[in-house]
Amino acid sequence: MRCMLALIRKEMTEQIRSGKGMLLGILFLMFGIMNPAVAKLTPWLLEIMADSLATSGMTVTEVTVTAMDSWMQFYKNIPMGLIAFALIEGSIFTKEYETGTLILSLTKGLDRHAVVLSKSIVLSALWTVAYWLCFGITYGYNAYFWDNAIAQNLMFSVICWWVFGLWVVALMIFFSTVARTSATVLLGVGGVVLLSSLLGLLPKYNEIFPTYLTDGNSLIYGLADAETYMTALITAISSALLCLILSIPLFHRKQL
Repeated sequence: MRCMLALIRKEMTEQIRSGKGMLLGILFLMFGIMNPAVAKLTPWLLEIMADSLATSGMTVTEVTVTAMDSWMQFYKNIPMGLIAFALIEGSIFTKEYETGTLILSLTKGLDRHAVVLSKSIVLSALWTVAYWLCFGITYGYNAYFWDNAIAQNLMFSVICWWVFGLWVVALMIFFSTVARTSATVLLGVGGVVLLSSLLGLLPKYNEIFPTYLTDGNSLIYGLADAETYMTALITAISSALLCLILSIPLFHRKQL
């Protein structure tokens, strides 16, 4: 346990020194502000463009903005946040492969499973803090300008997206124990997410795969019931745990 805590402190210190933690914080802070800002500025932008649109034969009517417009923007922006997270943190293992720092630690008796678990905890914590920071800022501004009560199943929809992000984190850990470069890790993660998206296009199976959890708009508009997302939640959680379990023996066998 003491070894695990030391590794977690080491990883967090590295996040601070490298600036990755600050970069993630700034990005998700910006996304959190952008969601209500874009919704709030939409009527003003349309009013400015009204004359130019009129010359093209288009008429701009009065636009009423609600919290729903901001939450729609949230679900448009959070995928970009997750992609940025994967790009920034995709080298959490591979950088140490390249520099050889893990070899020195392991020769001193460090358990390999402790390395996998500590990095998994740190990545999960970073995603959790960044994601809920973005949500909290958006929620606060929406409550100030409009009324969040208009959005149905709001908390359940954002929890679904958070779980989807944790599933991606588990994939990052799994492919990091298999691959040696961050590009290969990202290709592996992107390939699995793409496959899940393509299989989700099949009408009979769309509610099974983890990518179904990203359809937050259907939940907040009441177009889908929360119960229909339970299978995708179970799939995401169970496959994420399987990835982490498999990562430990794979990392034990990995030649550094």
